[in-house]
Parts: sequence; structure tokens; C-alpha cells
Amino acid sequence: MEITNWEKVILDSLHDGVLIADSDGIVKYVNPAYTRTTMVGSEDIVGKALSKVRPGSRLTTVIKTGIELLRIPRKVGDVEYIVNMVPIIENDQIIGGISILNEITEMYKLVDQLNKSTVMIKNLEKQVKGMAKSKYCFDDIVSVDIQSLETKKIARKIAKNDSNILITGESGTGKELYVNSIHNESSRQNNPFIAVNCATFDSNLLESELFGYEEGAFTGAKKSGKIGIFELANGGTLFLDEIAEMNYGLQAKLLRTLQENTVRHIGGLKEIQIDVRIIAATNKDLEKMVEENKFRSDLYYRIVVFPLNILALRNRRDDIKPLIEHFISEMASKIKCNIEISEEAVNILYNYDWPGNIRQLKNTIEFAANMMDDYIIKPEHLPRIIQIEGINKNILKLRPLDEAIRALEISEIKNAINTYGNTVDGKKKAADALGISLATLYNKLK
Repeated sequence: MEITNWEKVILDSLHDGVLIADSDGIVKYVNPAYTRTTMVGSEDIVGKALSKVRPGSRLTTVIKTGIELLRIPRKVGDVEYIVNMVPIIENDQIIGGISILNEITEMYKLVDQLNKSTVMIKNLEKQVKGMAKSKYCFDDIVSVDIQSLETKKIARKIAKNDSNILITGESGTGKELYVNSIHNESSRQNNPFIAVNCATFDSNLLESELFGYEEGAFTGAKKSGKIGIFELANGGTLFLDEIAEMNYGLQAKLLRTLQENTVRHIGGLKEIQIDVRIIAATNKDLEKMVEENKFRSDLYYRIVVFPLNILALRNRRDDIKPLIEHFISEMASKIKCNIEISEEAVNILYNYDWPGNIRQLKNTIEFAANMMDDYIIKPEHLPRIIQIEGINKNILKLRPLDEAIRALEISEIKNAINTYGNTVDGKKKAADALGISLATLYNKLK
């Protein structure tokens, strides 16, 4: 039994170890991979009896019996390998046997590396999810006013539901705080929370951000394409802030996504299944925009399943003093000094109407903290316009009776709409609760 030069070239190039013995059990050939794995030199084994140079080898049994042995585990030092032994048969006669060694130490290393990579990937996923977490919960919402407490109560209820929500209210009232809190109170709290301000993108860019795109979908597109925000938010919550600013044409694509629970990349054909809860917010009157054909009515009714109106700060004045204390405490922690505020300054802040709402109040406290002396905020440390208007309103607390009644009517109507919703059915219930007809309610709303 001889190995030709061509056969030797082929066998020498194999990564797996090879040993060939003749019918008498004499080793005729070993390749470099065999000597590397077993740490036995070819000069020490070739031409010698296998039973003497490899006493534990079972290849001699295979040559005698003609029965192959597969997947036999062996170990030499720190090297582990699997041996497959089969007889070599020619013209129905056993003329020898062959052992093929598959080293598994490298496989273990690869598995170990794979396990480490898996751990790294999971850690990265946790970090990414952590980056896409909402920051606030309901405990962060300062609310003492009875109307604020009612708003928070309603928000907690709808948080448990998985339907879409439309949050309305003036700029600076804390809509984003409620959105974060609703997500953190929902069953999706451990999944992504992603916020998108629709006013900060032009229509084309917003579409590519929301839905993603395929390679070469448009000039300037990344070669690898891009995943969309809807896919990133899958399983979680997507907050569409200032949704009234969304392009009318893009609204149609958003509507289809909400109806079908699928997205399609720009330039793509594949429909991708998603599970995303939408919370939209606006400081505009969407119903009026629907009437003026500036906002799609079908999209409006798709996102307004649960309406939630956040009242302006001037309509929940009992929240002003607790908010002052809250922001002063934040500033004290920031500058690491105790800060006080005089009663006169508090009264001025309480009587101011706050067109910029909570955001303006927070900025005012920060301004005053930078202007104060001896760590006490006094009236002269407040912005000039707030000093003048706050003092005047403090002096002129009384107002005509019809004006006071009108203000009370407005407050009660807003409270009723906030409680029952801004839909047609909600307005019917609000009118019943207020003891007026639906027509009267519409007139007063105008």
C-alpha cells in the first residue's frame, strides 16, 4: 500500500489530521495536521507498528473487524479532538485503515468567543434600551390643584390601556412630562420610548426618519440603508410631538401604518410588522384644522382615542406655589446652597398669568436665583415684566362680577371637556354634566 506524491500533496494540505496504516497495522503516512494535533513527529511513527507507537489506538481493531468507529473523543495535553476510524477496502479486501482527527479545541474557543459576543450584544441592547427610556413618572408631576389631580388621575387610567392618546395644551404646560409618565405606567415600560418633534424636520426628512429607507432610495441615502424610528420603537411607545406640523401627505402614510401595524421603507417593497403605541401632542386646535382641511380627519380620529388636555398654569393656580418650591429646591441642589424666597415675591409669582406656563416659571426661578443677594429671592430679583404685572394683579384682585362668572364658566367647561373628552360623544356627556344643551356648549366653546 503506497501513497502517491499527488495523494500526499492533497493530504498534507488538509486542516484535519490523517493517519493511514496498512493491513498489518504498520503506519504508512501521517500528515502535518496529525503530528501537530497529537504532538508526535512523523519520523517517530511512520513505518512502525501502530500498536507500539500508539498503544491506545483502536484503528487496529477497525482493520481486523472492518467495522468503522466514529466520533471517538481523545485528548493529548490540552488539545481535544474527535477521531473517525474507517477501514480501507479494495476488491472486497481490507488493505488498511485511516484515522481522521477533528480538533475541537478551536471549536471551544469559537464557542467561548461567541458566548462572550452574545453577552456583549445583550449588554449593548440594554444600553440602547436604556438610552431610549422615558425619564419621568407620575410622581415627578407636581400637582395640588384639584383640576391637576383629576388630570393626573385620568392619565393614570389611560396609561394602563394600550390605545393611542392625543395630549393637548398650551406650550410649556408639561405635556412631555405626562407622555413620559404614561409610558412608565404602561405595560410597555421596559421597552423603547422614542420622542420625535415633527416641527424640527422637513417632510422628506421626517418620512425617512420615521419609516427608514433602502439602499439607493434617494440621492444621499446611506449605502446600507437605514432603519426607521417605528422599527426602533417596536414593542414600545412613539411620542409624536407637535403632530399638527406634520405634512398633509405624510399624514396619509402615518394613517396607513396605524391601520395596518406595518411599515415599509422608502424605496422598499417589504412590509415590516410593528407593535407601537402612539402618543401625539399638540398646542393647536386639531378639530379646527380638520375643518379647515389642514389635518386629516381620519388620522385625527385614529390618534384621539383617548384625549387628554393639560390645563394652562393660570387655570390651576393652586399648583403655582408647590412648583415654586420645587424649582427652588432644584436650584438649591444645583448651586449647593439653601435658597429662600420672600412672601412678597411668592405673591407676585402667584398673581402672574404665566403665558409661558410651567416652563416660564422654571426659567423665572433660575433667573431670580442668579440675581438674588444673600440667597433670598425678593421681588426686585424677578424679571421686570413679572414684577409689574404681578404687583398690579395683586392690587387689583377684585374684578367685575360678570367677568368673574365668565371665568368660572370657562374653567368648568374646560374641566368637563377634560373629564369626558373633546369628541362629539364627550361633549354630549360634558353638556349633560354641566346642565346645558349641546348647542349652548358649542356656542360657549366658540
